[in-house]
Amino acid sequence: MNDATSGKTLIIDDHPLFRKGVSQLIAMDERLRLVGEASSGEQGIQLATTLDPDLILLDLNMKGMGGIATLQALRDAGVAARIVILTVSDAADDLVAAIRAGADGYLLKDMEPDDLLARIGEALYGRMVISDSLNGLLAHALRDEAQTDARRQAPLTQRERTILTCLANGLSNKLIARELDIAEGTVKVHIKNLLKKLKFRSRLEAAVWAIDEGIRD
Repeated sequence: MNDATSGKTLIIDDHPLFRKGVSQLIAMDERLRLVGEASSGEQGIQLATTLDPDLILLDLNMKGMGGIATLQALRDAGVAARIVILTVSDAADDLVAAIRAGADGYLLKDMEPDDLLARIGEALYGRMVISDSLNGLLAHALRDEAQTDARRQAPLTQRERTILTCLANGLSNKLIARELDIAEGTVKVHIKNLLKKLKFRSRLEAAVWAIDEGIRD
């Protein structure tokens, strides 16, 4: 997406009033342009593959096809959009499941509108976003896996450690590539390797763990 172009945004949520509220919020930000609304996961997948949005705001607890299943189906279909879960659930299990399924963010619906819009904008431009109140929850869930010591001793290369720091700072692959002056494909290879060494299934898990460990600029 060109910085001068409004980010095409798709909402997938089975609550009409909430979709209306979010659409009105999006209309207030020139960085965003609403291109579609879906009331179910199935409809959302169809619209996402047709409209090619830059950003998808996805509800977690929907009737029929739930948010996690929809997220997995979107990723399996090759949808490259930034996908942010927008939900009322602050349960650790839901948060971890969403991150592992490929979400680029997890925001609570009860956030102040200005804060929500700011975080959505950050997600659009490549940063990973989690509601502040949930960062500790995810970090605690990761600590409970009892692999912290092994991760601290993981044989990461200097480049992998640098990229881990970039992840902790919320940078996308494109932004990391720009920051380090390397190809985006090279970034993907390094992230794949560091996730394997640290035994994480998603970049956001690695980012939150790194923050918890103090690995951040």
